[in-house]
Amino acid sequence: MTIADGLHYVVIFSAYVVIWFITLFCLLPIGMSGPMDPETGAPLNPMLKKKMIWASGIAAVVWAVFYALIGFGWLEL
Repeated sequence: MTIADGLHYVVIFSAYVVIWFITLFCLLPIGMSGPMDPETGAPLNPMLKKKMIWASGIAAVVWAVFYALIGFGWLEL
């Protein structure tokens, strides 16, 4: 096993992490019309745990499509 063989898994994991963060940042503004803290303007219940779970699921689906496109040769890097 060479270093390049192990690097493949690092790239795969990194792609998932990038997709996860992009998905999370897209989900953050959803549901922010609730009560706000009068001093800071921050939402009192941002539902971060729920949004992180949703981001994980959506990112997994997007990542699977991305990986399939590369695996079938429709998308070349």
